[in-house]
Amino acid sequence: MLHQNNIYSNFKLLRQLLEDGGVFTAFDTETTGLHPEINNVIEIGAVKFDIDGILDRFEVLINPLCPIPYEASSVNHITDQMVADCPSIDKVLPDFMNFIGSSILVAHNANFDLNFINAELERHKMPLISNKTVDTLNLARWAYPILGKYSLQFLAQKFQINVENAHRADDDARVCMDFFIKCVSGEKPKF
Repeated sequence: MLHQNNIYSNFKLLRQLLEDGGVFTAFDTETTGLHPEINNVIEIGAVKFDIDGILDRFEVLINPLCPIPYEASSVNHITDQMVADCPSIDKVLPDFMNFIGSSILVAHNANFDLNFINAELERHKMPLISNKTVDTLNLARWAYPILGKYSLQFLAQKFQINVENAHRADDDARVCMDFFIKCVSGEKPKF
């Protein structure tokens, strides 16, 4: 299930949309695994922003109603105990969809996060995300072909973006937003 509303390659359009007051939402998910058909979302973090800065934030831990595999916890540090009293995804999705509204979505390796959210929406018979989307992984590869590496943490280092809690959805969403703004503003990486 690939998301087809990607507009990353139109660099001038992105800058113009930002300068004209466009509203964007950088978001990230943490999951129980790598396969949206069989794994679940356990955290969503999102930052809604425009050219003037952050407009709103969305952060929620989600009870997947199954044990979180050790491999997932070792990356995102989310444990079964942390999500035990959290809402299930069917309670979270309507709030997340309301939060993003018609904003342009921004995510690093966007298809991963979109495929997970859409798989959860589909399982709960809710409409899929149809927002225009900017994939900062593809944007970085296009804008900075000489870098050779494009993980979000590597880009944060090269663009001097403060990382407070890597592999947690809220902080990764903020870092993604910061990179997107620096990228469309034409900032160069630091070597």
